[in-house]
Amino acid sequence: MSSCKCQCSGTKDERYLKLDEIIAKYKGKPGALIPVLHQAQEIFGYLPEDVQIYVAKGLDVPVSEVSGVVTFYSFFSTEPKGKYTIGVCMGTACYVKGADKVVEKLKDILDVEEGGTTADGKFTLQITRCLGACGLAPVMTIGDDIYGRLTPDKIPEILKKYD
Repeated sequence: MSSCKCQCSGTKDERYLKLDEIIAKYKGKPGALIPVLHQAQEIFGYLPEDVQIYVAKGLDVPVSEVSGVVTFYSFFSTEPKGKYTIGVCMGTACYVKGADKVVEKLKDILDVEEGGTTADGKFTLQITRCLGACGLAPVMTIGDDIYGRLTPDKIPEILKKYD
């Protein structure tokens, strides 16, 4: 039995079996790495080192190439994400209208830093650039939901919707 985390009592984790199918579908095709990584992230929720190594071996590419792609593109994550991702716009309009105070309130309530995930795995807090809703500044997203004209005192009530 190998020391790879894909092994569980001598049998492969179901997620790795799905990843095997994806790798087989793309192996040998030009440009396969990014679509395989996207699908791997959908399966695992993020791309830990063992998954990156597994993809590299499966596609017969250097681990350094996989790691380089994962760390270059912002849509890939090497850390687990919360059930809900909170994005607070820090573009000029939002910043001027107090987005920094909204971020501070979120950090305080959630007990998490920017880029971090709450201990219960519910929320990940991210800072974003312009969300294209400058007229509603400051703006925050939670998943696909958009909240505008925010003030720090509105944050607790908004978060209650995600219990």
